[in-house]
Amino acid sequence: MTLSGMKYISSIQNPEVRQIEHWTRKSRNRRRDGLFVLEGLRELRLALSGGYLPEKLYFCPEILDEGIFNEIPGLKATDRVVLSPEVYRHLAYRGKTEGVIALMHIKEHGLETLTWKQKNPLLLVAEAPEKPGNIGALLRTADAAGLDAVLIADLKGDLYNPNIIRSSVGCLFTVPVAAASSSEILTFLKTSGIQVVGAALGGAVRYDTRDYTRPTAIVVGTEATGLTELWKAESDALVEIPMRGEIDSMNVSVAAAILIFEGLRQRGFEFNSEGTSKGH
Repeated sequence: MTLSGMKYISSIQNPEVRQIEHWTRKSRNRRRDGLFVLEGLRELRLALSGGYLPEKLYFCPEILDEGIFNEIPGLKATDRVVLSPEVYRHLAYRGKTEGVIALMHIKEHGLETLTWKQKNPLLLVAEAPEKPGNIGALLRTADAAGLDAVLIADLKGDLYNPNIIRSSVGCLFTVPVAAASSSEILTFLKTSGIQVVGAALGGAVRYDTRDYTRPTAIVVGTEATGLTELWKAESDALVEIPMRGEIDSMNVSVAAAILIFEGLRQRGFEFNSEGTSKGH
C-alpha cells in the first residue's frame, strides 16, 4: 500500500478535524457550505450510486485498504486524507467499523427535483417528523417498498443530520426525497393529480378499504399528535389501522409500512423466485 501524495492527520487538534466536527454537529454549517459528513463504506457506496459527489475521503489504512478507492472514478490522491487510528476513532461514531469517513456534496431536495419512475406513483408524506431516527426508519421502509418518493413536510433541521443518515442505513441516498412546507406539498400533490390519503385516528375508514391503485400519497403525522387539522381537512380520505391493545398509537414507521404494503398489495406487488420484487 502506498500513501504517497496524501495528507496525514495524526492529531485530534488538527483544524481539519475540527472542521469535520462542525459539519457533523451543525446544520447551519452544512447548509452554508453545501457539505455533509458520511461514515461507512456501505453508506459511501450507496451515496455514490445515488449520484452524490465526494469532496474528500478520510480513511484509516489500519482498518481499510486504500485499494477500495480504485472503484471511485476521478478521485485523485489529493482527495484522500489518511487518518491515524486515534483520529479515526475520535471522528467515527461507530468506532473502528469500516475505516472511512467521507465529505460529500449536498443535493437539492425541492419538489421540482422529483420525477416518477412510472405514471402511477406511490408516495409517502411525513408531516413534521420529530425524531431523526423516525425519519431514518421511514426511509428504510420506503426503500424496502420501492416507493417513488418520500416528501418531508415542515422538516425541522436538515436531511443530512448524521442520525438520519445512520438510522436510514444509507436509504437517504436510495430513495428520491423532497422537503417543503405542508402547504407547498399539498399544492404539489393536488396539481399533480395525486390523491392524498391521511392516516388518522377516529372518523376514518379502515385502511384496507381504500383504493390505492391510482396515484397516491400516504400521509403520516407525528406519534404524539398525529396529523394536523390542515392535512386532515385537505386529505381526500382518512384511514385508520384497527388496534386491539390498550394504547391507540404505534411507531410511525410501522404504521406507514402497513399502509404502504397494502397499497403495493392492491397494485399486484409480489416477489419473484429470486426474492426480488415485481408488479409495482
